[in-house]
Amino acid sequence: MEKNHFFTQIFLTLMAVSPMIACNENAAENNDANPDSASVAKASVTQAEYGKIGDAIVTQYTITNEKGMIVKLINYGATVTDIITLDKNQSRGNVVLGFDSLAGYLQPGNPYFGSIVGRYGNRIANGRFTLDGQTYTLARNNNGQSLHGGIKGFDKVLWNGEPVGDNAVKFTYLSKDGEEGYPGNLNVSVTYTLTNDNELKIEYSATTDKATPVNLTNHAYFNLSAGADSTILGHELMLKADSFTEVNNVLIPTGKNPPVAGTPMDFTTAKPIGRDIAQVPGGYDHNWVLRRDGNGLELIATLYHPGSGRYMEVFTTEPGVQFYSGNFLDGRLKHTRDGQKYVKHAGLCLETQHFPDSPNHPHFPNTILRPGETYTQTTVYKFSTK
Repeated sequence: MEKNHFFTQIFLTLMAVSPMIACNENAAENNDANPDSASVAKASVTQAEYGKIGDAIVTQYTITNEKGMIVKLINYGATVTDIITLDKNQSRGNVVLGFDSLAGYLQPGNPYFGSIVGRYGNRIANGRFTLDGQTYTLARNNNGQSLHGGIKGFDKVLWNGEPVGDNAVKFTYLSKDGEEGYPGNLNVSVTYTLTNDNELKIEYSATTDKATPVNLTNHAYFNLSAGADSTILGHELMLKADSFTEVNNVLIPTGKNPPVAGTPMDFTTAKPIGRDIAQVPGGYDHNWVLRRDGNGLELIATLYHPGSGRYMEVFTTEPGVQFYSGNFLDGRLKHTRDGQKYVKHAGLCLETQHFPDSPNHPHFPNTILRPGETYTQTTVYKFSTK
């Protein structure tokens, strides 16, 4: 009888505790659904093998903040592969375009998805510039122009990566003198930090032993619908810019920066991207001259997707931003997520930068880095809902 009584007491105790266990599990689920309640996760950085290039291991780093936002990066191209955020209904979604494996990033035709581009992001006319009396010739990899560093730019090399604390990853790369035609040994670092305010901060730094042009940026393609919409034409964009860099038919600056007022280039007040895009031959792929108040980090753009409620703010220290509306995506890319194809305008880029072809336009903001100087650039993409 005493033995039976003992087991009865255990059974009654478990029955009394089980509702508390269930309650705690439900509370955890509710916290996961509501990022503004108690923290749902401890901030962390983890890493795992993503694939191989020959004998070299490609590593993927996963940063998670206390609100459950996730950013994934690989050391091939120092590339952002995933940015996973909540929508207004507390559903998670990946808001950047990318591939489901390393093979996708290695395939010909990868349009720089999520990568760091350099040594000179954007275009240099005829693949040529003159610096201190010497003319340098670069690869002409885009309609007779040099684009995003050449044939093997920073997007196609393996960087060294290392976690920094529990919320950041630092990538470093040495671009040797003469690489892709550029002078000087350039030591580059890019640090991605995910804050608990749902900010992805990208900090760039570079030094050189010879004078050289430097213009670094990240080439992430955003679609805040997380794939619910096949294009970004319904997204609402604001750019803090009163003028833009006029270009010729191969997207090389003419040297003029006309005002945006009264033109399809006017995003001083947020508007749907698709509203005026038909009036822009080829679509948007231009540098906007930012209206800045100083040299520090400033809000320069906002992006809103009404369907999901996702809202992105862009802050930068740079003088320009290249808004590209994904004009050259054509549905042919392989290895896309969920079996989907990336059609024209499937994503958009907001590439914070100095102006295209600046080495050939002395009146543009300076892009020449000299020995003893340090190139720095900071850009922040902040995510929320409304």
